[in-house]
Amino acid sequence: MTKEEAIKKIDFSELEKQTTLDVEHSLLPTMKKLEEENKLISKTLQRMEEERAMLRELFNNANTELSNLRKPSLLVADVVSVIDDSKAIIKLPNGNRFYCYISKNTEKLQSGDSVFVDQKTLNVVEKINLSNNLEAEKYVIIEKPRESWKEIGGLKDEIREIKEVIELPLNKPELFEKVGIQPPKGILLHGPPGTGKTLLAKAVACSTNATFIQVVGSELVQKFIGEGAKLVKDIFILARQKAPAIIFIDEIDALAATRMDTGTSGEREVNRTFMQLLSEVDGFKHLDNVKLIGATNRLDILDPAITRPGRLDRLIKIGLPCVEGRLEILKVHTRRMNLQKVNLKKLALKMEDFSGAEIRAVCTEAGFFAIRENRDHVTQEDFLMATEKIGIEGEEDSGIQLFG
Repeated sequence: MTKEEAIKKIDFSELEKQTTLDVEHSLLPTMKKLEEENKLISKTLQRMEEERAMLRELFNNANTELSNLRKPSLLVADVVSVIDDSKAIIKLPNGNRFYCYISKNTEKLQSGDSVFVDQKTLNVVEKINLSNNLEAEKYVIIEKPRESWKEIGGLKDEIREIKEVIELPLNKPELFEKVGIQPPKGILLHGPPGTGKTLLAKAVACSTNATFIQVVGSELVQKFIGEGAKLVKDIFILARQKAPAIIFIDEIDALAATRMDTGTSGEREVNRTFMQLLSEVDGFKHLDNVKLIGATNRLDILDPAITRPGRLDRLIKIGLPCVEGRLEILKVHTRRMNLQKVNLKKLALKMEDFSGAEIRAVCTEAGFFAIRENRDHVTQEDFLMATEKIGIEGEEDSGIQLFG
């Protein structure tokens, strides 16, 4: 090889290398761009896969819900008797009884169990437990009442008696066992309206940390035959489940009025509900953690069966407060009020024949008189005007009750 050929060869190889470098340098942005596009496509593909999975899940849920909605509904029935593992006699809510077959997947049945049955064949499909879904649960106050004994004034003797009958048996039942006596099953609070009967029941529930079941007597009277008695039974079952518990029946005279020999079908249904209440009270154990408190404004119309010894045998009269009682009630309701030159003793003397509710209304009305004059304090004159106003309203209400 000559010298010229060698030089040409070297020049050609260098030119080839330079060309390759130039090509690679020119393709570098394109490759980076392609890599970025590839990453973007991968992310988009991953996001679409996630959306696809989510849409498929939504479709499956909607399809399952649609299938459930298309299924025929089931009837609720009670088992009367079980013939064997595969046959039973059931009772529908309308009273009809049927001999039916039991599904293999159903739990072991007993008389009195509640079951789901098919509408067409009336065969047992599934066993259900309705004992935890009592209708009476709507009467339960889940939160403990906040009213305490300190918020009650003028009822020292009544509070002491309620503590002996309700609070002591729930908190210290061993004392009664040692002495050898049986505490009363319940008490009956009676007296004029607004004297604090409901407040006393809530205060004793607060002091004992007991479940407070409050029901009005008229709510226990239902439209259809047997429903009121069942509701009473459920309330007592619920009280035993949530013991210690206090059952408070307000306006008990709506349920326990004196029974008549003749009456309408509605009155007979009230009597059935009342007899169920008596049987539930008689079924109590004396030292059980369930106590019954009744309240009424009309003791004279109550049936003697509810107040005889062994039932609500402790009758506690909650009357109108005396002067000292009215003074204590005034101190309770004016504790947070901004008073200036107010003589509570004179006001207590002025409020003769006022109930606790009326005294509270006087305090509220006195506050309104101060607000109307843009004052941040209440004076003696405000209380005197409020006392006169509430007194006149009370006289008008009494006139309506007497002559209306």
